[in-house]
Amino acid sequence: MIKKTQSSIKNIAFIAIALILIIPTTRQFVQIQVHKVLAILAPSIESETDIAQIKNYNWNLVDLDNKVYNFRQAENKIVLISFWATWCPPCIAELPSMQQLYETYKDKIEFVFVSNEKPETIKAFMNKNEYTFKVYNPIDAPSIELFNVNSIPRTFLINQKGEVVIDKNGAANWNSDAVKTVINKLLND
Repeated sequence: MIKKTQSSIKNIAFIAIALILIIPTTRQFVQIQVHKVLAILAPSIESETDIAQIKNYNWNLVDLDNKVYNFRQAENKIVLISFWATWCPPCIAELPSMQQLYETYKDKIEFVFVSNEKPETIKAFMNKNEYTFKVYNPIDAPSIELFNVNSIPRTFLINQKGEVVIDKNGAANWNSDAVKTVINKLLND
């Protein structure tokens, strides 16, 4: 009798989870919550042997106000560049920590958030969530091989020499003490 009750409870739980994941309105919410839990950890710092370096900064983007931005403007600066989308649950999960990091360092480092979506879609998402960082659409394909991104979110922290200090695929807590320690060290170098 007890085994039959346990089996029934497991079946009901399985069906409930399956329904939650099938129904579009609840599926995204659940996925975002799962990624928020997974993003609790800070991204890992690249070891010195794994560091990639950007040699060519020539890449044109346009902001949501239709102003052209050439990535060369970020040369010799500390840059956080994030590739994301409004429909991406792991992106949505990590964006609150990105906004907090942006609020702390917006005058000290360059933030470049890149999305391929329509500006109207991005603007509506930004307004709804009260995000204040700038978002860019690429005008042309990046000449930087490293930025041929195959999955999102993908975020890079680049030092003043063009070295990739952090290369993170997937959601992370960007407002962590570990990330702030790295940025503060770079600012003091």
